[in-house]
Amino acid sequence: MALNARLDHRNPLVFDTHELGRRPGAQQRLTRSVDAPKDLGIKGVVGVPEGAPVELEIRLESVMEGVLVTSTARALAKGECVRCLEPLELDLEADFQELFSYPDADDRGRPVAEPADDAEDDEDRLFIEDGLFDLEPVLRDAVVLALPMQPVCRDDCPGLCSECGERLADAPDHHHDAVDIRWAALQGLAGSLEDGEKDEMSGAEPGVDEKQEK
Repeated sequence: MALNARLDHRNPLVFDTHELGRRPGAQQRLTRSVDAPKDLGIKGVVGVPEGAPVELEIRLESVMEGVLVTSTARALAKGECVRCLEPLELDLEADFQELFSYPDADDRGRPVAEPADDAEDDEDRLFIEDGLFDLEPVLRDAVVLALPMQPVCRDDCPGLCSECGERLADAPDHHHDAVDIRWAALQGLAGSLEDGEKDEMSGAEPGVDEKQEK
């Protein structure tokens, strides 16, 4: 069982549950604006910039095993369109729910599992320590799930020209004349024949040079 170590109550993402009094059914509603922690989102793709405001609406509910946290997070995410590489902004709204368990939850009526099952279950559980819990890891998971893996500036973004890299949204008529490589050799041969015909037409008539020499 891995408990949270040395939680700081001054951290805006650390919450105090003492007011609930470990009374099942007791509830507490909170609203809080916090600065986004570092790397909140999908790194290198899209996310909430560090220090940007994140608005939280939170409901704490005391249950037998611990505190059930239900929350909505809202923020402005920034990233880059995967098609045209232009900067973009997205209004983020992430809903999530998580149970933070009391360290002695088994002693409060929770069914005792087999040792192996209990160890595996504890790896996925989050715990309250000294009446405090840290919301940051849960917030991170919720934000990643709420963000698009391939953000676009608009649904019909045409992207970039594959040949020259120009942004197609700025030049809707942009195109390149494609040459079929199968005809390239024949076009070259035709060009050579045309040049030869021109040379013959511009040359002197047969015998003219000989008469001039005489």
